[in-house]
Amino acid sequence: MKLTLIRGIPGSGKTTLAKQLIKTLLRGSETKIIHLEADMYFERTGTYQFDPIKLKDAHNWCFNQTLKYLEQGAHVIVSNTFIKRWEIKPYIELAQRLGSEIEIKEATGTFKNLHGVPEETILRMKQNWETL
Repeated sequence: MKLTLIRGIPGSGKTTLAKQLIKTLLRGSETKIIHLEADMYFERTGTYQFDPIKLKDAHNWCFNQTLKYLEQGAHVIVSNTFIKRWEIKPYIELAQRLGSEIEIKEATGTFKNLHGVPEETILRMKQNWETL
């Protein structure tokens, strides 16, 4: 059981990094690997339909899925922005409580963000970024 957390602003390559990591881990591994993002909550109908009113629900869903798969012994990779320390803290505490190995990676690329996050929002996230 392992929890890998990938953090970064929109367009930094979080999902790409997660996919690369999965590809590497799948070579010779029998461990179940699960990739989760809060954005997946908004893709459950087959298309991405972001609803800011449901953002808290999306993060709760992501956390609960992480718990479920860690309890099953999977290697879970969660890629979310995790701008503030308090946003990542519950995941760290969960891993500690379950005795799971934990790894934190930061995506630092500059790509086009896939979900149309406005530039002013990205700038605000950069300004509010907290180091761990």
